[in-house]
This record gives sequence, structure tokens and C-alpha cells, in this order.
Amino acid sequence: MQNLAKDGKTIIIITHKLKEIKKAASFCTIIRAGSIIDTLDVSKTPIEELAKKMIGQNLNFNIAKNNHEFGDIIFEIDNLCIENKKTKNLNAVDKLSLKIRKGEIFGIAGVDGNGQKELVEAITNLITVKSGSIKINGNEIQNTNIKNVINNKVSTIYDDRHARGIILDMSVKENVILEKYKAKPFSKRGILKQKSIDKFTESLLNKYSVKPEKCSNSKIRNLSGGNQQKVVIGREISNNPDLLIAVQPTRGLDIGAIKYVHEILVEQRNKGKAILLISLDLDEILDLSDTISVIYNGKISNTFKQNEIDEKTLGVLMTGGKLNG
Repeated sequence: MQNLAKDGKTIIIITHKLKEIKKAASFCTIIRAGSIIDTLDVSKTPIEELAKKMIGQNLNFNIAKNNHEFGDIIFEIDNLCIENKKTKNLNAVDKLSLKIRKGEIFGIAGVDGNGQKELVEAITNLITVKSGSIKINGNEIQNTNIKNVINNKVSTIYDDRHARGIILDMSVKENVILEKYKAKPFSKRGILKQKSIDKFTESLLNKYSVKPEKCSNSKIRNLSGGNQQKVVIGREISNNPDLLIAVQPTRGLDIGAIKYVHEILVEQRNKGKAILLISLDLDEILDLSDTISVIYNGKISNTFKQNEIDEKTLGVLMTGGKLNG
């Protein structure tokens, strides 16, 4: 983009990523709630001021994350192999192993298309595992069914909430109870108990500050992307999982919603939940993860503790490079 600008081309970038704005743009016009807020010289404007104008209030970028001892191993993958549907003689996931403990955020960084999608689909039983095992609390769950995964206290925040996370033409409250509508107190003898559903939904919407207020009966498609994501996160956490899988949890969200989601994930980590975080956003991986693994060609190539690796090195490893020395 900078080379094109030097050649005299005019470029319009539409993004919510502040680092992208700072690196690429000369001037920035900020739009909030459909109105132009300001136009700024990027080189002369601190990133904090850009953030404030974007969301309408001051934003603290720091995530409060206390140091603590991890608990027992909750989740374990051993020598997992998943067939590549496009190339039969290759594996999409190849002899992959990892362990996640109570109170640990385990981040997986990688260029899209290196086995992340297949890994999540195997854990959630959307595809068949070729070989290897996937265990939650010592119980093998591979090649069973989705219900069994949920019953073993695994909750998933998918990267594409419209395709996998919500049903757009159903109401907010129907989406909230998707995974538990057959259980008490939401139904009895196959009949839904609307008062219990309404009470639970309103409590969840209030807890996660879902807007607009009193939207329980509205179609979820009418909510903004950030509020749809809050519903998904609230629903999955309300299942009280032992393992929470978060795949691109802030995809398409503004910086205020991103901060909110990050705080929720850290809160769950501090409560002793095991969290598998899969993201293409290196800042997200580096800020949140206690342990960071790099996935390349379906394999875990390197694993680090937080603060043992920087963004530049992580980027090199993600593209198949090697550590110096």
C-alpha cells in the first residue's frame, strides 16, 4: 500500500485495527454510530486518542492477568492425525499433541489453513479422526458425537458465529438455550417453560451487557456483531465448561468489544477454566496466552511460555521458518 501511495495512487482503508491504521494511513476519518466523528493526522495522533474517538470513551489496553499455578491436566490430545479432504495422501493435522491444564490459556498461532479448522472440527466431532486420541478429564471424545462433547463439559466459540454460533432467524432467547432446551428448568416432558427461559435469558443479557436492552424476543440477526458475539460467549460460559475453545473470538469486533471479550476470557482462566485459544491475531495470542504453540502444516512446530517469544519471531515460525541457532 505504501508503494502504491508513492506511485501516486489514492488508497482508502476501512478497518477497526488501530495498529493497521498507524502503520498504513496518513489520515484517518473516524465513524461512530453512522456519523463522522473526526478526521485526524495519524502521525500526530496517539493511538489512545484514536481509540477514544472510535468507541466514545477512554480505553485501557492493558489486560489484568494475574500469575497463578496451573491445576491438573483437563484436556489432552495425543498423536492426532486427520485426513486432508483435498489431498488424500497428506494429513490436515499430523501427529499433533498438546495438554492444557486448569487455569491455563493455551494459544495456537498459525497462518490460516494450517490445520486449525480441522483441529477444532475434530475436537467438536464435526469430522472423523484418522488416528490418535482427544481426551477431556481422561475421557476419550474423538469420533463420538456433538452431544457427547457438550456433556463432557466442552464449550466452543466458533470463528464464524453466523455459520456455527447462532441461527440468525431465531430469537435471542432461542439461541441462548440452543444447547440446553431439553434440560430443566427450560422444559418438562418435552414442553418448553417460557418463564424459565425468559428469566435465564434476561439474566444472561444483563450480565454480558447485550444491547439493546430487552431484546430477548428479537431475532438475533437484528443485533450488532459485537452483541451477537456477547450472546454466544455468554451462552457457552453459562454451560460451566471445563474446556472453553475460543476460535477467532474477536473477529470483526471493534476495539471496545475486543477488550470486553479478552477480559471475559481472562476471567474464566482465573476461575480455573482450561482455554484453547486459536487466533490469527498475533497481539491476541501474545496478550492472552500462558502457553503459545505454533502450528504449521498441521504440526505443532514450537511451544513457548508467555514472554518467551515476540511477534516477529512468532511470524517467522508461522511461515515455516526456524529459530536462529
